[in-house]
Amino acid sequence: MKIKLVYLVATALHFCAIESAFAIQLQPAGEAEAFKAGGYLLTDNKWHSECNEPTERTFVPARIESVTDLNGDGLPEAIISEGGVACYGNTGSGFTVVSEQSNNTWKPMLSSSGIPRILKTKGANGWPDIEIGGPGFCFSVWRWNGKSYEINRYEYKGKTCKVN
Repeated sequence: MKIKLVYLVATALHFCAIESAFAIQLQPAGEAEAFKAGGYLLTDNKWHSECNEPTERTFVPARIESVTDLNGDGLPEAIISEGGVACYGNTGSGFTVVSEQSNNTWKPMLSSSGIPRILKTKGANGWPDIEIGGPGFCFSVWRWNGKSYEINRYEYKGKTCKVN
């Protein structure tokens, strides 16, 4: 029961953490390409990461939580979430951000255990900072440097904090 409660809370927080100005609808082929770019596999009509087995008791299949243009380039980004304590520990949730490229392929941008929250602050090329939450009171904020997302700072409720 405790494991289910942790995942339900994490899923609810995750859903609330994804804010979008507008939603974009992907066609089924586009969804499949987004999942594949994020490293997800399809087994028995359920998408999952390599570390998350569909037979695991706490497994919750990967799903596309939101599709928006995060960096203002006119192309969509998808945030994919997945659940499972065996794969994601106490947070019970993991995510991947993938971005459609101008050649119609998809590129993974950031993948982690935890609950993403898209922030208003931005890194290179208009990419938003992403806070990765979970259990605790001091969360990492990742910023795009033009090549990859890297840890930029730690915050709790918008205020700087230190990880012990």
